Amino acid sequence: MKRILIVYHSQQKGNTRRMAELVAQGCRETAGVEVAVVNVNEARVDMNAAERADAYAFGSPDYFTYMAGGLKQFFDDLCLADWAGKKVKGKPYVAFLTHGGGGGAIKSIEAMGASFKLQQVAPSVVCQGAPTGAAVEQSIALGRALAQRVVREAL
Repeated sequence: MKRILIVYHSQQKGNTRRMAELVAQGCRETAGVEVAVVNVNEARVDMNAAERADAYAFGSPDYFTYMAGGLKQFFDDLCLADWAGKKVKGKPYVAFLTHGGGGGAIKSIEAMGASFKLQQVAPSVVCQGAPTGAAVEQSIALGRALAQRVVREAL
């Protein structure tokens, strides 16, 4: 069974939470995939779980053209885990973002992915406001692409 860890930050309106749920839905369409979803606004991610994950999905609202602090804290913890010898680098990932009119924060998430030598599987999905219409389909497709990549690599 392959493991995908979805790490996101959401509060108040819940737009990013909804996108995380959609990405998870897409992941679960692929047989042989187990999905764990963590809102870092409610709990920190166990770095043993991060090491066991075969792939990641990262999500955040746009806060002044940067990712939310909870997601940044996850990346800080990932760095410490790497320094401690945990295998957290080089895995496939996808990213998603909600915003109220900006959207530039996706670059900060992608930059963190690059710094950990993570392999971006599909273009990031950026959604203004709550995910509806095309954003719903794009979010599900993002999860599906990640899961299919992880399963394909296992063959």
